[in-house]
This record gives sequence, C-alpha cells and structure tokens, in this order.
Amino acid sequence: MKTLLPYLSTPDDLRSLPAELLPGLAREIRDFLIDKVSARGGHLGSNLGIVEITIALHRVFRSPDDVIVFDTGHQAYVHKILTGRLDGFDTLRCRGGLSGYPSREESPHDHLASSHASTALAYADGMAKARRIAGGDARAVVAVVGDGALTGGVAWEALNNLGAARHRPVIVVLNDNGRSYAPTVGGCADHLGRLRAAPGVTVFENLGLRYLGPVDGHDIEALEQVMRTALELRAPVVIHCLTRKGLGYEPAEQDLDEHLHAIPVTDPATGRPLSPRTTTWTHAFAHHLCALGERRADLVAITAAMPGPTGLAEFGRRFPERMFDVGIAEQHALASAAGLAMSGLHPVVAVYATFLNRAIDQVLMDVALHRLPVTLVLDRAGITGPDGPSHHGMWDLAALAMVPGMRVAAPRDAVRLSELLEEAVEHDGPTALRFPKAAAGAEIPPAGSVGDVDVLSSTGQDVLLVAVGPMAEPCLGAAAMLSAAGLGVTVVDPRWVIPVSADLRKALCGSRLVVTVEDGIAASGAGALVRQACAPGQHVLNLGLPCEFIGQGSRSELLAEAGLTGQGIAYAIRKELNRWPL
Repeated sequence: MKTLLPYLSTPDDLRSLPAELLPGLAREIRDFLIDKVSARGGHLGSNLGIVEITIALHRVFRSPDDVIVFDTGHQAYVHKILTGRLDGFDTLRCRGGLSGYPSREESPHDHLASSHASTALAYADGMAKARRIAGGDARAVVAVVGDGALTGGVAWEALNNLGAARHRPVIVVLNDNGRSYAPTVGGCADHLGRLRAAPGVTVFENLGLRYLGPVDGHDIEALEQVMRTALELRAPVVIHCLTRKGLGYEPAEQDLDEHLHAIPVTDPATGRPLSPRTTTWTHAFAHHLCALGERRADLVAITAAMPGPTGLAEFGRRFPERMFDVGIAEQHALASAAGLAMSGLHPVVAVYATFLNRAIDQVLMDVALHRLPVTLVLDRAGITGPDGPSHHGMWDLAALAMVPGMRVAAPRDAVRLSELLEEAVEHDGPTALRFPKAAAGAEIPPAGSVGDVDVLSSTGQDVLLVAVGPMAEPCLGAAAMLSAAGLGVTVVDPRWVIPVSADLRKALCGSRLVVTVEDGIAASGAGALVRQACAPGQHVLNLGLPCEFIGQGSRSELLAEAGLTGQGIAYAIRKELNRWPL
C-alpha cells in the first residue's frame, strides 16, 4: 500500500487529502510512532491516543495563523509529524535533535515550549486577549488539554477567566482518556465520568463556557464537524473528546498501569525494554519507604498523579489508606501535607524535582513557617537527560537553600538513601531528600568521619572536595588524579547538605582550597552556603551547573559538558591552583 506520510510536509497537504484516506493515515501514524519512539524512547501511549484529534485539528484550523497550544506537550508528537518534522524522529530527544515537547526554535507551528501540565488554557487566554487588543483578529486560539491536566489549579483559574469572557473565543479541546500516568482522580474526573455515561449540565457551562460533546475522539469526521461548530460559535467553548490512551498498540493497551505512557528503548514487537532492568534510585527509595511504612503507622505518602514514576505505587498497594494521589496539583499536595503533619502524621511527598518549583510558596508559607515534619522526596534531581530544560531538576537546591529550617539530604548511594530517609522521617521539622534519574550504583563506604560528615578518601589537606550526593563518584576520580600528581586531597560527603552543619564547618578548617561539587546551580545552591561558611580569605571553588536552561541529551553527556566528571573536576581544580600558589 502506498504510504502517505512522506507526502505530508505541511498542514495544507493534510487538508488536501480525501476524507476516505484519513483512517489509513491514522494507522500509518501509529505504526510510525511505535517504530520511532521504541527506537529512541519517549512518550508513546499519550500520542497513540491523540492521533485522530490532531489530524482533525490541522484540517479544520490553519496553523500557525490559528494558534494551537498543547497542554503537557508530550502529546505533541503527532502535531510534529503533520507540521514537517517527520525526518527528525530519528533524533528524537537526542542532543541537538528533535525535542520531545513543542519547541519554538523548531517550528512556527509551536507557540510555546510546553511540558508542565495545566498551563495551556492560561496561555490561550492571554493570546486571545492580545488578539482582541490588536483589533479583533478572527483567527482561532485552540488549547488541547487532557483530563489529567484539569486536576491542576492553574487550569481552573484559566477556566474561571474564560467563562466570564464571552468575547474571548478560546476553543478548549478536552482529550479525555481518564488518565494522567495513573487513572485521573478527584471530583472533576467523577464529573467527566458521568458525562461519558449520560450527557447533562456540565461544570463548564456553569462557569460560562459553551460545551460540545462528548464526541468520539477517534472519529475524524465527527471531530472535524464539532470543531467547525465550535469555530462558528465565536465564544469560549469546550469540546469534550473521548479517547483511549495507547490505542492501536496491544502492549500499550494491555499495560493497565500506564498504557506505556513513557518508554525507554523498547522492542516494538513486545513493548518490553531492550536493556536489562537495573536498580534505580527510585526503586531503592520505594523499597526503603515500604520498610519504614511497616514500622511507622504515622507515615503517609502523597503523589501528584505519578505513583509509579516517583516510587510510591508499592507503598500504595501495601498501605492504601495511607497513600494519597492528589492529581497534578503540587501546591495542594504540599498544603495538604501541612494539614496532615499538623494532625500528628508524617507525610512523605514524592515529586519530580522540577515540579517542586510549582509549590515553593507552600514549602515556605505552609510547611516551613509552621516548622512541620514534612519530608519532600525529590526524584529526577539534577540533570535528567532527554526531556530537556523543563525537566532538569536543577533548581531545587537553590530554592530550598532559602527556606528557614529546611534540612536537605543528598545520598551518594542506596545505603545512604536508606539511612537519610530514616533520619528525615525522624526529624521534627521540614526535610528534603534528593536523588537523580539514574542507576543507584555501587555502595561507596566511608573511610572515616568528622561527626556526621563522611570522609571518603584522604591523602592530605591541600584540597578539600565537598561532594554533594551522586557527585561523590566523580569527586573520588578527580581526587585520585590530583593525588597522583602530588597534591593532598580529601573528599568528604556532608550527607545533609543544607544547612551547613557544625561538623562540615570543622572539616573545612585547614584546607587551602575548598571545592564544592553539585548537580545543581553552582552559584546559588549548597556550594554557595559552604562558601559563606568558610573562613575569611579561604579559597573556595564552587562547581556545578550553569544558571541557564540546559538542553536535552543523555545525563552523562550533559554532566560532561558541565565539567562534572572526574577529569572535568580535576581540570577545574588545576586551573584554579594555577591562579595562586599553595
């Protein structure tokens, strides 16, 4: 059969296709996605479920003049295919290659670099306002949002504004598959479930928006018809589309936990990863948390719609009454955790480090202000890799360094993770535990200690290397190189990196050059606090990540580019020593 995809380089080409060819095109797109995403890894299930919606969007609306913005941009792969980026999928999520999210640098069809959920409606509201101010532009503004994103407060703030603005004709395409990673939770999910069963008066209409649907989100003809109706209304309107995540690929349809939401490099025939399973930091955390849950009846866990990816799924299976999925609502997660802690429980809130950014106000004013025993577990801290700038968890140390009373731990291996998690939940104030998206690696036993500070190696006091968490391994490599060149180097791991402890202050004494190494912002994280704690005149070098948005690539590539390898650290120290004699 003749393929269609190579002949579709613009949405105009798609609009010229006869309607009877579109079901075949949808099958071809799914086959293409299964092949390419399996080869590189990425978001598969969500894109398999939005094929027909995206085809209809680009046939009815005229992108880029009509604005189409995707909430949670991982569902934009089909959009990329239909806007001339078919060949780029061989470099999907690679350094310098095709982004796994919309990218303004890639195409005029991408209006924002979206990747965090619940924001598209607010973007659309602002764009529609701007067009009205500019003269009542008749072009459309369309926001594609999943039902999971409607668990986020920002989405409801935008709906509140859209509903009161009859003159702001934003079209909300609600892709309702009943899931984020896990099944969507909360009252909104229940409401959408009732609408699937029997249409009635909707919350959207009560807010002032028009409502069209439900419509079969895999029927291109029906989708085109309802989108044209929405366009004619010239009012804020919600099109409720019912879809199935992972449609058309049996391994995704049979994966009831996540419908292969995001996959590593995979065998497309089976849907199984090609690389052998390794014990990740997330696996180690999940094991230790369950062990603590057995001993402590006051321990509760909170996830923001990601029980599996953050390691809480097993805790939820074993202690269902002590596990709370609050949806994509990090602010609520932290404020609710504060309420739990005020009531005598110890909440463990597990989120990706990048998503903590959304809840810093709650960390400050709801948790820390009340000195509450809430433990943050920050998965994917530091460089995460191919998901790019929005997902690197590199801001957490800088943000948490300013929170009064906050203690932050950074384990260097799984043994220390277990110890520090136990210490965190024993503490009577706010704590955080951070670790990367990576294999946990071998244990790095201490060679000695200065109080609670672990000494990992020592050949002298010319240079003191302060390693933050997983930076211990490259610091030891750098120390070996420098020691071989005749320098006396000591490597320490503070374990608790914020605040600077009295034991670490003691360890800092006597070294001519103190070097801190972290996979966070070098200028304003844990190393900056160490610099402040050093004696006047003591030489300090802070190594870490630059304060800029770092692109996609593998974790090892990006750490090497930042100089955070043994060789890179040794080079930076030699360069610093050349500036002044020891």
